[in-house]
Amino acid sequence: MRAVAIILGLAAAAVAVMYFVMPAGSLPGFFPGFEAGSDHVHMKHAIAAAGAAVVLFAIGWFAGRARA
Repeated sequence: MRAVAIILGLAAAAVAVMYFVMPAGSLPGFFPGFEAGSDHVHMKHAIAAAGAAVVLFAIGWFAGRARA
């Protein structure tokens, strides 16, 4: 469970970075928010992906704690 949460957290963090730095026209076609030729940056998508990464890292951290 811990490894899966951390891997998904890393993927969500990578997606968040892509949304922050790339305009909608430069995103891969399978990303939500792709608009050919658009210079708009999807900040809400980026914040949501960053939030998901934080939650997944927290799940990985709590899942890996030793139980007494």
